[in-house]
Amino acid sequence: MAAPGPAEPGRPAESERPAESGRFAEAGGPSWPGASNALGSEPSAYLRQHANNPVFWRPFGDEAFAFAEERDVPVFLSIGYAACHWCHVMARESFEDQVTADYLNAHFVPVKVDREERPDVDSVYMAATQAISGEGGWPMSVFLTPDGLAFHAGTYFPPIPLPGRPSFRNVLEAVHEAWVERRDAVEQNARGLAANMADAQLAGTVRLDEPPEMLDASLLPEAVALLARSEDPDAGGFGSAPKFPPSAVLEFLIRHAAVPSDTARAARDMAARALAGMARSALCDQLDGGFARYSVTADWSVPHFEKMLYDNAQLLRVYAHWVRLGGNEVFPVAEAASVASRCADWLLGSLKLPSGALASSLDADTVVNGVHHEGATYLWTPESLVDALDPRDAETVATMMRVGTHGTVSELGSLLHPGRALTDAESRLWERARPVLLASRTLRSQPARDDKVVAGWNGLAVGALAEAGAILGRADLVAAAEAMAEYLAEVHWDSASQVLVRVSHDSEARGIGGLLEDYAFCADGLLALYAVTGNRRWYGFAEELVLAACSRFVENGRLADSEGEPSQIFNAQGQKAALDPFDNATPSGAAGFAGALLSYAAYSGSHEHRLMAGSILGLLPPLATRAPRVAGWLLAIAQAAVAGPVEAAVVGPDSPLLRELHRALLKSPSPGLVVAAKTYDAASPAGEAEVPLLLHRSAAADGSPLVYLCRDMVCDSPLSGVAAVQSRLEEMASGD
Repeated sequence: MAAPGPAEPGRPAESERPAESGRFAEAGGPSWPGASNALGSEPSAYLRQHANNPVFWRPFGDEAFAFAEERDVPVFLSIGYAACHWCHVMARESFEDQVTADYLNAHFVPVKVDREERPDVDSVYMAATQAISGEGGWPMSVFLTPDGLAFHAGTYFPPIPLPGRPSFRNVLEAVHEAWVERRDAVEQNARGLAANMADAQLAGTVRLDEPPEMLDASLLPEAVALLARSEDPDAGGFGSAPKFPPSAVLEFLIRHAAVPSDTARAARDMAARALAGMARSALCDQLDGGFARYSVTADWSVPHFEKMLYDNAQLLRVYAHWVRLGGNEVFPVAEAASVASRCADWLLGSLKLPSGALASSLDADTVVNGVHHEGATYLWTPESLVDALDPRDAETVATMMRVGTHGTVSELGSLLHPGRALTDAESRLWERARPVLLASRTLRSQPARDDKVVAGWNGLAVGALAEAGAILGRADLVAAAEAMAEYLAEVHWDSASQVLVRVSHDSEARGIGGLLEDYAFCADGLLALYAVTGNRRWYGFAEELVLAACSRFVENGRLADSEGEPSQIFNAQGQKAALDPFDNATPSGAAGFAGALLSYAAYSGSHEHRLMAGSILGLLPPLATRAPRVAGWLLAIAQAAVAGPVEAAVVGPDSPLLRELHRALLKSPSPGLVVAAKTYDAASPAGEAEVPLLLHRSAAADGSPLVYLCRDMVCDSPLSGVAAVQSRLEEMASGD
């Protein structure tokens, strides 16, 4: 999400700027003792980016709010993340400006938050910002009372007034004046906003200690029809600019397309158009395969350049699942497999750390000669193509990839993207030119990387790499997923206290405990890894996470996104626990947990956890019929629940046939299918319990492997051949 505003705000020379008010110009520096910027020792790359600002930033915490109470001033809360372009812009224009910093220091306690480390802080104040200003994005600028209540907010503020947007200095003066002159009204408005946010909380509506209502399967085709109304059939995707990759919605559409119905074809076609549109566009880096955060244009032609782990993990899984579904004429399997493979290569080539875990992101900006330029690494001109390629090839590539004399992104150039399927001849040329251009690009200045490891996002990557490895036949991807799972187990998980820590830096976990989404995404990824490898360690780790989440995030039968929120957050949301059902850049924690519970119940046979998943799916009816674009993952989980999901156990001595049966199961598009594999050749580690789905499953009398297909642990007669397994899975998808 971007801060609204012009594509690139102008920064007039000092002589061109309007004079500031006398109060601002005369503010002077701070007079209280011990004032300084306190971010220098913070591990967050984003916070360290601001450690040398003249603003006296403090990290979010009780100390900062106590200091505001002592000084009787508001807190200025600034929230962003390391890869955010507009965060760099506002820092350069305002936070690095001494006069602005002096005023901010004199009249506020400035607090800086990395939203990726503290999504709990980001979530509540994003809701407040949207309620106050009608917009949301980063950098987020929020003014708080010393007890944490929001009373004014916005996103990016420029250094001088622009149409419809006051300058940051104007805002600071106005807020200070209101605080001094109209304190009672300010505090009353803040309490009113908190009360309204409390009324909007859904934590009390999801009761996991009561039987859920029956899921209405008709919601799913209704959601497909409603999604079709907001589709952009020309460019693919939904809505207009800015346009984000609809990863969770695509997962739902792919699952829906796998089940015969009147809307299956429409779901497949919508998914194809979106997947093809993104893959052939500037959103997808045509040289190295990573996807940008979003596009500022409806046709995906001008991206916002930050590349995030969470986007690419989700998109890798979706493109791999499209391969598994079989594709269609709009977006063939071979092209989808190439996109998925290059996305996986980008994840491991650009974000993999020596520890085996994946870093969070690459910056939107490239610093060239000390100046930030958005996307500079990726831009080309006809002249730069000639420098890298044979002149004839360069001319053809320029035409094919939309590189003209005038830059389509900035004066620095254009992005390479065809915006359509390539012909066979163009594909051959591109396969020849691509590695040459990529090698040339690596010689340029590169965007910075945020090396923090986020548990939940690595959990998304574990599942994506494991499944992509199985579908694409790439053992290296599965091995990478296992290395990440090992890192999560060794660094982020405290088995004694059953606590998952959200963030680590340099292989050291620190900061807040994981949120519901961290437990959910990690558990889901580990169950996918277990399905692919058959290594019961990953099932056991997933089980621990699911049970710990049930203990930590369910209180008095009610589900919440976090446990033990800081008092400031609790106050800001009206002293009620929060549960956000809406997907954002990642699936909602509630939806992710429903998926983990459903899969865990399918493996374990736990009726209790199946009912808990059903209770969370109780959030779906109003979302499916009003806003399916923000409920994609709940819809995907509902599709799996309607399908069973099917439980598959393959058992027998290790052999080519057993491995072939296992691969056939992993390549089935059956929604939510869980797979357990057991060979008799390797002894189980001492004390390791059997996965319940495999209990009492045996090979054939002659020792050949068998596949058991079940629902709710009730199984058909075992099958011994790949064709028979595939045929029966298709029958089960049809409801037989």
